[in-house]
Amino acid sequence: MQSFELLGADGKRIRGDHADGIDRQILFITGFLSKRWGNKSKALAQWCQEKGWGFCCYDVRGFGDSEGQFTDYTLSDWIADAQTVLESVKSGPPITIVGNSLGSWIAWLVAQGFPIVEELILVAPAFNMMGQRAKTISQDRLHDWHTAGWMPWDDDPLHKDWPLSWKWVEESEAYWAKTFNYPCPVKTTILHGLQDTVILPEGSKSFADELLRCDPNFPLDLRLIPGDHRLSGPEHLDLFCRLVMRKA
Repeated sequence: MQSFELLGADGKRIRGDHADGIDRQILFITGFLSKRWGNKSKALAQWCQEKGWGFCCYDVRGFGDSEGQFTDYTLSDWIADAQTVLESVKSGPPITIVGNSLGSWIAWLVAQGFPIVEELILVAPAFNMMGQRAKTISQDRLHDWHTAGWMPWDDDPLHKDWPLSWKWVEESEAYWAKTFNYPCPVKTTILHGLQDTVILPEGSKSFADELLRCDPNFPLDLRLIPGDHRLSGPEHLDLFCRLVMRKA
């Protein structure tokens, strides 16, 4: 595994790790406020090493080891980070993007403009994450967010120090409005825990229903399985890796 640095549009460095391989390479995109090395990425990297496949993961600008201030970036910037990393690995073997939570939403959006992406594995995808958040919080909190321009996801210690601009909502809603216009038919698997109370599995079911209504032949595999939003227990990690590796 080799560390790398890539420059974002603002000159700040995107930092990540990459291992070369043959036949296939996996790009892992993390969830919201998650660094690149967690249970899922570690398990995937190990499986890729055993298969001789390439693997890549990175931190978005403003978080983890990458440069920049968190508040300077929004959804479009993190999409641009994924595109920058994709450009850096596109000369290698075919690419499968594995996205987790918000990373799944980013993976879907990026794949629509990158035909080099052969397959998507979306884990508990948080489609239109910030747009949905704006619809579920109290009117007082929504008003404060809209008028102040900044608001943490909630007051939980994990989130309270990471304020999000209202632009996140505007961008997320704009991307969502175009999701089903002309979806690129990239092979897509959605894996979602039925007991997920953080990102409801109904969101994945609704997405799948609408996608197949627009294109009945879309290569989509929706798998709703027992488990919570983490899907990080040994049995879930094993299933998760087997889904990604099933072409071997």
